[in-house]
Amino acid sequence: MDVTLDFLGRFASQFQSPALAFLIGGMVIAAFRSNLTIPDAIYKFAVFVLLMRIGMKAGLELREADLTAMLLPALIAVVVGLAAVVIGRYSLALLPNVKTEDGIATAGLFGAVSASTLAAAMVLMDEGAIAYEAWAPALYPFMDIPALVLAIVLANIHHTKVKEGGDTEVRLWPIIKDSLRGSALSALLLGMALGLFTRPDPVFDSFYDPLFRGLLSIIMLIMGMEAYARLRELASVAHWYLVYAIAAPLTHGLIAFGLGYIAHVLTGFSPGGVIILAVMAGSSSDISGPPTLRAGIPSANPSAYIGSSTSIGTPVAIAIGIPLYMTLAELVFRL
Repeated sequence: MDVTLDFLGRFASQFQSPALAFLIGGMVIAAFRSNLTIPDAIYKFAVFVLLMRIGMKAGLELREADLTAMLLPALIAVVVGLAAVVIGRYSLALLPNVKTEDGIATAGLFGAVSASTLAAAMVLMDEGAIAYEAWAPALYPFMDIPALVLAIVLANIHHTKVKEGGDTEVRLWPIIKDSLRGSALSALLLGMALGLFTRPDPVFDSFYDPLFRGLLSIIMLIMGMEAYARLRELASVAHWYLVYAIAAPLTHGLIAFGLGYIAHVLTGFSPGGVIILAVMAGSSSDISGPPTLRAGIPSANPSAYIGSSTSIGTPVAIAIGIPLYMTLAELVFRL
């Protein structure tokens, strides 16, 4: 009973948190057809600063970190990213009225990672004084890249198989290279490199860190506005996407939480790190994923996979997923 009340309390408090409040605010003003617009350049700048801050912080801490402690969580991140795509491939993509390429693309997006959801979780955990390894957010590419690559590979294999005499050979390196060149991963990896190999502390403390929460609120507002627009598009495709977009984030997050607990037992991975891992698994990519999948699976319908992710998956991941994993951590680890 106490656990249920704790979850409900965290769930209710989420609606007062800046991350979800701005997300809902964006959906509300979009529903009222407000003329408010935020230039795309501002959105891209905010995302860049957010990812640079996350990467730089991880790089600064990696200097002193025991890299061997990161190996098992990194392996788990890879496994969860791949598993999410496989689950989607053999569930959503095989359901009635779901085009196979659309289902695979959706699974790829839900296997990849949302930088904004990750940032929102970090803010809430800092407010709740829940400690985690500073390098834990650096697990992002270990989950993100394998999921996107596998989704594109599976979609290409399916596409070539349905063509008479098609060749099922798929070249992996170009896909990986395109993923690494994506704006989100490029910014994150650049921040990590700067934090690891240089001394960016003055600019980090005076610029990137103070702007972090304010720019996150702008990103969530924009995402809320887009979520409402995509929700209308989602209504035009199979209703199975609605079910998947609710179930997948929580399923993936709980799988990652369970595997993270194993890492905790074996290597001392912190409870906060387990939460971070679960949040990443329960999120769906909103920055690096869509352009990568548009290029890699051009036959897929963006209204299906982006609509599922933005309009349903992200609100579920933030409003339900984050408080769920925090409550589980308190129950399991006695925080």
